[in-house]
Amino acid sequence: MHIQHVEISNFRKLKAVRIDFSEQKTVFVGANNSGKTSAMVALRRFLVEPSEFTVNDLTLSHWTKINASAAGWESAVSSGEELAALDWSDVLPFLDVWLNVSNNELHYVQKLLPTLDWQGGHLGVRLRLEPKDAEGLQREYLKARAAITELLAHPLAAASVVAVAEGAAEVVVEAVSVPSAMPAYTFSLWPQSMMEFLGRRLRSMFTVRAYLLDPAALKAPQEGLAVPQVLAPDSDPLDGDPFKGLICIDEISAQRGFGYAGSTRAPSEDDSKYDPQEARGAKKLSSQLRSYYTQHLDPYDKPEPKDLTALQALHDAEAAFEARLTEGFAAALKELEHIGYPGVTDPKLTITTRIKPTDGLNHGSAVQYEVPTHLAEAEKGHRLPEDSNGLGYQNLVSMVFALMSFRDRWMRVGKAGISVADDDSFVPPLHLILVEEPEAHLHAQVQQVFIKQAYAVLRKHPKLGDATALKTQLVVSTHSSHLAHECDFASLRYFRRLPAPTEAGGVPIASVVNLSEVFGAANLTEQFVTRYLKAVHCDLFFADGAVLIEGPAERILVPHFVRERPDFEYLRRCYITWLEIGGSHAHRLKRLLEHLGLTTLIVTDLDAKDGTSGAALPPKRNSGQKARNETLKSWVPAEDSLDVLLDKMGPDLVKEDPSGYAIRVAYQQPIALSFKSKSPAEALANTFEDALLYENPTLFADLPGHGLIAKFRDALADSADMEALAAAVHLALKSGNKAEFALDLLYSDKITSLKVPVYIHDGLAWLALQLKRKEQDAIGQTKAAA
Repeated sequence: MHIQHVEISNFRKLKAVRIDFSEQKTVFVGANNSGKTSAMVALRRFLVEPSEFTVNDLTLSHWTKINASAAGWESAVSSGEELAALDWSDVLPFLDVWLNVSNNELHYVQKLLPTLDWQGGHLGVRLRLEPKDAEGLQREYLKARAAITELLAHPLAAASVVAVAEGAAEVVVEAVSVPSAMPAYTFSLWPQSMMEFLGRRLRSMFTVRAYLLDPAALKAPQEGLAVPQVLAPDSDPLDGDPFKGLICIDEISAQRGFGYAGSTRAPSEDDSKYDPQEARGAKKLSSQLRSYYTQHLDPYDKPEPKDLTALQALHDAEAAFEARLTEGFAAALKELEHIGYPGVTDPKLTITTRIKPTDGLNHGSAVQYEVPTHLAEAEKGHRLPEDSNGLGYQNLVSMVFALMSFRDRWMRVGKAGISVADDDSFVPPLHLILVEEPEAHLHAQVQQVFIKQAYAVLRKHPKLGDATALKTQLVVSTHSSHLAHECDFASLRYFRRLPAPTEAGGVPIASVVNLSEVFGAANLTEQFVTRYLKAVHCDLFFADGAVLIEGPAERILVPHFVRERPDFEYLRRCYITWLEIGGSHAHRLKRLLEHLGLTTLIVTDLDAKDGTSGAALPPKRNSGQKARNETLKSWVPAEDSLDVLLDKMGPDLVKEDPSGYAIRVAYQQPIALSFKSKSPAEALANTFEDALLYENPTLFADLPGHGLIAKFRDALADSADMEALAAAVHLALKSGNKAEFALDLLYSDKITSLKVPVYIHDGLAWLALQLKRKEQDAIGQTKAAA
């Protein structure tokens, strides 16, 4: 049994998404504000902390509808009409959990079976936040609004209502029949809308209820968005927690409190009790150790034979300490008798003690780190308290210990197996662990070690390992490309930002891409892409936009242009990933980039060839030449004729998608160059390097340097015309070191006066414009202007 997928609807940015879960490890990746945190919070709210919902968890695009319906109630009351019920089902947040259950596991899910003849497969449960009493909510809201009306109609106040943004009301009250010195007050009375009302009353008036879903009505996502089934109005909720005894759920949240000193309050009796907040990594390791001790090791809790030695030692320690206290307090107690206490009938004072094992862990130095000391004996080495260790190691040790604690509590290790109630004595068949942003404070290498080892830690038990009867599913959200780098491609779930829909109150939303399904069945393209991303990096999954570039010279110089030139200032504010990939391979990323919906600029080369023999040639019009570049041939603009490619204009180089992203290609375009003649001639560059030369002939004519720079300098001096120059440059590029050429330019003092090739300048300007539009779309500015 395992969770096949979950569908989240009407929760923050997640209006309708499906998240497929891997059987072992699922990793959420995506750019900032793409919905990863919303997904983790949704899982936490519905599965762990249902009492923590707030009004801000409702998708913002529904607020307008909810407020409008509530305003309609007031209009109906004032006109004596019947109140219309709000269709909450369209706006309520819910989480659909779909389990994959085999036939031999039916005994676990008896109360979740949709029909008596169910034979295995999918089982669905909807957890929905909904009003406890919809009619009661309606009455309470109208009562609160009526109180405002009554107050404003009071004879001691004269009120004027001024309309402000979003239909709210600002009330100005001036006292009547009071001294003129009385000041005027400007304030808004609560509640001005239903959402403002729910801001205070949501937790008291809403609850999470569970409903069974119909596996036959399960639909695949459409255009990246989930299509959750509609729940019948007369559906009856399930009694109690549908996953009790079925799923053990644990969490390590992003806020783990490292770097802060522990509380200075005195320990209380409750400090030794198990605290889930501590166990999931929100406290110091010493606090986690206390919780672990109480759960699994406490010898006073249902003693076993192996506890007798420890109990005897504690008894002996108590007796010895009590004898010392009796002796030490004897004189003080004797002195009390001189003031008449205790009398004949008064109770006698005595001293006793009790040693609690957890007292040894109830202080800031309970956990210490031994510092390697030169030539010191083991017992004489230096030790420092937990707070003195680096935040990274504190985080790593705390998380790993939390995972071990989760595992041992699930498997009823030690006292945990004895102290459970009879109805909770068997181990749930599924263990779900949520870990949010484990990379905090960790070096890149440690991040990679953690994600590789975390699942193994969770399965390190004699009954687990590779066994399939008890399943563990680990869900991790991250902003780290290093962590994503170490994960299987199939375990990544990419959260894609979508622009606000064109509707009143529309806000940006998100969709989720299962990267294991991008390429379909395993093929060579998938192998290439996964190996390529492993070899380079996984920044692609966290970027606002991407630039694919042809070779090492572009990889060195084009980012430099962006950093230094004022034309590209906006791009410096954006998260852009640079991928060096040749034109013969860039097209292999097509399906991945399209699924990610990532705005991408592809800077590539024409790579002209003879149309018959295929031999590489300098580009020349009307000679039947073609482009060798696979990206140009098969992707954008899907053309290989050199003559056609040379005449393509800006819009012809772009492939736009209705969902809000676009792909543009930038390759060498014809420029007019006056070379040893009065009339300009058409210069046709074939690569980035000769494009730089044709844009900057004067600069290269006297530019000092070796290698390609020297060859270009000689070509400019020795060539009689453009045709001869093109042939000389083509020959130079065959044997020139392009990376060395780029580095020589980078370190030259002439780099600041180097003109950026037009095709690259136009491509980068397009990318900046697209990212700017995405930013405007996020707040609806573009649509409003239209």
